[in-house]
Amino acid sequence: MRTSNHLIGVLNFLTFLLSIPILGGGIWLSSRANNTDCLKFLQWPLIIIGISIMVVSLAGFAGACYRNTFLLRLYLVVMFCVIAVLIGFIIFAYVVTDKGSGRSLVNKGYLDYYLEDYSGWLEERVATDGYWGKISSCIRDSKVCRKLARNFNDQPETADMFFQRKLTPVQSGCCKPPTDCAFMYQNETVWMPGTGLIANNPDCTKWNNDQQELCYSCDSCKAGVLASLKKSWRKVSVINIIVMIILVIVYIVAYYAYRNNRRMDNDESYGEARMTKSQPSAFHL
Repeated sequence: MRTSNHLIGVLNFLTFLLSIPILGGGIWLSSRANNTDCLKFLQWPLIIIGISIMVVSLAGFAGACYRNTFLLRLYLVVMFCVIAVLIGFIIFAYVVTDKGSGRSLVNKGYLDYYLEDYSGWLEERVATDGYWGKISSCIRDSKVCRKLARNFNDQPETADMFFQRKLTPVQSGCCKPPTDCAFMYQNETVWMPGTGLIANNPDCTKWNNDQQELCYSCDSCKAGVLASLKKSWRKVSVINIIVMIILVIVYIVAYYAYRNNRRMDNDESYGEARMTKSQPSAFHL
């Protein structure tokens, strides 16, 4: 019996430790939401799941230490629900970030992003005017485009040097016009219309050299945010899948340890001998 309790205590301590990377992933997404991705509701499910696992693990640990059957039973029920929610969140994250990717360009180190490559719930959430006004304001306040400027030996970056840079999706989509617009490079955030034909792309007319405007109203900027979200979510989802698999294994072991504990409580109370016969024959004086 003591061995079962010790095992359940160890397993609860392990689940407590496993809650840390989940909570950390939510906090990381929160920092991304404030500085890069600018979509500020996606991190809360992970933070809530991480805190829930942490609290439930502490309850299960206390139940194992004090042999409190109610706390152990509560731990198993709530942990089952938390694991189910975590699995659902992982599936949801992959479904909403399934479509869309950047388009490679000839002799360019960066990718271009187009909103028509994306679809589904997340695309509607980002592209809607009510949401995009807040997102674009967040991107502008983050000064992500201003940080593009580079100098080499007190000389500004040349066009050839810029074209070979590895830009983030938000930098590529929001801080420069789409490549098919054929604008002429002046510096990282100043581009002039070329002499050739401009592509049939509405973003070409939305570009503005005003540093408060740039391409913040462009569909390419919205696509860049979606690509950045997809990249962030996929990184966190890999960690979540690993943690989820370990949690399921730990839960199964804890369940069987709990059943063994209950069986021992029912068959033989602590400090009492087990009866040798279920029905004693005759009463002897």
